[in-house]
Amino acid sequence: MILSSAVLAFMPYMDSTMLILLPGILLGMWAQARISSTFNTYSKVANRRGLTGAQVARYILDNSGLQTVTIERVRGNLTDHYDPRGKVLRLSDSVYGSQSVAALGVAAHEVGHAIQDDVDYRPMRLRGAIVPLASFGSNFSMILVLAGLFLGGTFIKAGAFLFLFTVIFQLVTLPVEFDASKRALRILDTGILEPQEVAGAKKVLNAAALTYVAAAITGILSFLRLLVLAGRRD
Repeated sequence: MILSSAVLAFMPYMDSTMLILLPGILLGMWAQARISSTFNTYSKVANRRGLTGAQVARYILDNSGLQTVTIERVRGNLTDHYDPRGKVLRLSDSVYGSQSVAALGVAAHEVGHAIQDDVDYRPMRLRGAIVPLASFGSNFSMILVLAGLFLGGTFIKAGAFLFLFTVIFQLVTLPVEFDASKRALRILDTGILEPQEVAGAKKVLNAAALTYVAAAITGILSFLRLLVLAGRRD
């Protein structure tokens, strides 16, 4: 979804309306740099209890009554995610076997999503319901926008309407991610991590949250740009 926003942000062509996107582009670049820097810093800080990301995830899941949720290791860096359909928590290579404060923060965050699924957290359900519409809008909005460059603003407006589902998805994602981090930090602060280690995990999760904020802002600005382009074509 973030990629779709970026595509629409720089397409269909470079013109003066790109200035509308400048705040989102700059914020996105800063957010990516912030998460990379923060994660790298705390990935070098091991927790005193010597726990791995997978061990912490399993401990929290079991103590939350989610013994049926399985944990899998996946390739990549920060490719961690929770699959609500398969009830599977997937942890990346940089998190699964790592004892770093950063890894434990990310693992606990993903467990937060599993807990949301278990308690029927409404924003998460809403986000899941929007996924098909957001995916459809992301795939077909660009086609309509490009057609609108030759056929008129009506097609661009139609593309903007479809892209709006992607923007809504990004906005609904914000409370879901914020809540998962809040749950994670609250649980880690029950003795799993030392207070100073919890503070480090919080910095990592806050930096990660900025990337979602940047994506949402870029999406909104991309939508506004499409409306401006449609007005010009009319």
